[in-house]
Amino acid sequence: MQVRILYFASFRDAAGRTEEDRPLPEGSRVSDLWEILSREVPAFGRFPRMPPAAVNRLYQPGHVKLEDGDEVAFLPPVAGG
Repeated sequence: MQVRILYFASFRDAAGRTEEDRPLPEGSRVSDLWEILSREVPAFGRFPRMPPAAVNRLYQPGHVKLEDGDEVAFLPPVAGG
């Protein structure tokens, strides 16, 4: 299966791109994708746990299985005042 990953803000800067299409094994979950990305992009690995994720623009927990064609976005922490 293949999913589209969208990168925003600090995640976009760390990944060096705004989006990518990526093949994943059937049955992969949101958390599996985050683990893969954390190994590939060192800056992602500094987070103690998976950030909030949206699949097809809806917030989803890490245990949700991904389907072919899904659009996934991990939402970086935001600071403000």
